[in-house]
Amino acid sequence: MLARLRQRTPVAWVPALGGWLVTSYAAAVAVMRDSRVFTVEDPRFSTARVVGPSMLSLDGGAHARHRAPFFSAFHRGGAAARLGEYAEREAARLVAAIRPDGAAELRDTVTGPLAVSVVAKALGLEHLAPEKILSAYARIAGGVTGLSGDQSAANGAPGPDAMAAFAALAAELAAAIENGNGAGRPGAGRTRSAPDSRTVLADAAQSGDLTTGEAISDAAVVMFGGIDTTDGMMANAVLHLLSDLGQLELVRVDPRLVLAAIEESLRLEPAAALLDRYATRDGAIGGAEIKAGDRVSISLAAANRDPAVFRDPDRFDIFRSNAGRHLAFAHGPHFCIGATLARAETHAALDALLALPRLCLDPARPAAPRGLIFRRPPALHVTWDP
Repeated sequence: MLARLRQRTPVAWVPALGGWLVTSYAAAVAVMRDSRVFTVEDPRFSTARVVGPSMLSLDGGAHARHRAPFFSAFHRGGAAARLGEYAEREAARLVAAIRPDGAAELRDTVTGPLAVSVVAKALGLEHLAPEKILSAYARIAGGVTGLSGDQSAANGAPGPDAMAAFAALAAELAAAIENGNGAGRPGAGRTRSAPDSRTVLADAAQSGDLTTGEAISDAAVVMFGGIDTTDGMMANAVLHLLSDLGQLELVRVDPRLVLAAIEESLRLEPAAALLDRYATRDGAIGGAEIKAGDRVSISLAAANRDPAVFRDPDRFDIFRSNAGRHLAFAHGPHFCIGATLARAETHAALDALLALPRLCLDPARPAAPRGLIFRRPPALHVTWDP
C-alpha cells in the first residue's frame, strides 16, 4: 500500500490519519530538515502532554538547549562510551542464561531485557527491577498513545494512570540527578561514585543548561527510544539475518559484515516507522498543497524503500552500497541522539546470538514485522543446538 501511494501520490491526504502521509524519500527529508515549516511544537504532539516539554517536542532554540546536554553526554561523555561495553557483557549474560534450553522467544529473553538494562544503566535506574521500569514505560506510553489517537483533542488531558506512572518515574530520575552519579536514592547505602561510574543522565543534568524538571522530561524520552525502538531494531536485525541463510552464512564467515547487516536491516524495517510534524504555514511539497496547521506524517518505512534511492528496495542485501542513507534514525534537527548506542546494542546482541550453534528461526512459529508506528515482530521464536 505504501509503495502504491509513493508511486501515485508521494504526499497524500489520508483520512484515517487525519493528515498527510509522506512516502517518498525526497519529501521525507525535506519535511524533517525544515523544522520552521514542519514542527513538532504543536499542542497535538501527545508526548509533551504526559512528560512535559522535551527535546522531542520542541524546536528552534528551546530544542537546541534541551538536546545539547544529552547529545554531548551520549557522544563525548565517558558514561556513554562505557555503555557499549556494558551492552556486550549484558548480551553475553542473557544469551548464556538461555543457551541450555535450545529454544527461546528472543524479545522476552534477550532483546527486550537488553534494551531495558542499557537504558537503566544510562539513566541511573539499575536499582529498579526491570519489570518495574517496563511497567512504568507501558503505562506512560499507553497515555501517550491514547492521546495521539484523537488528533482533534489537542487539549485533552492524559489519563491518571499515565500521570501517576510518570510522577513515580520522575521521582526516581530526580533522585538519580540529586545523587550526582545515578547510583540510586541517597541514604540507601550508596555514596557518590568516582567519575568513571557516572551516568549519561548525570552528565547531561550537570551541564547547567537544564532545570531538574527539564532533564527529567528529556530522560523520559530517552527511555522511550531506548526501550521500544531499540528492542525492535534488534529483533528486526535477527529476523532479517535468520531469514536469509545465504547472507547469514556470509556474516558467520566474516563477522565484520554484521555492521553492514545492521544498516541494511535499519533501512528495510525501521523500528520507529512513522513520525509526525505540523505545518506552520501554507506551502507545497511533493505536489501537495499543505495548509497551516495540517498534520504531516512521515513514513520512514516507505521512504527507506523508495526505488529512486535504493535499487531493488524490498530485498535484504548486506552488500548494498548506500544502505547508510536510510532514515531509520530520522533526519535533521531531531536525528536520534542514541543512534550510536542503539547500533552498539544490536551488534552486541547479534554477536552473542550468532555464537549459538545452528541458530535458526522456529519453523513452527513464523515471525514477521507488524505495526504502523512501531515495526517489529510481536514475537521471535528461535531454536539452536544446546
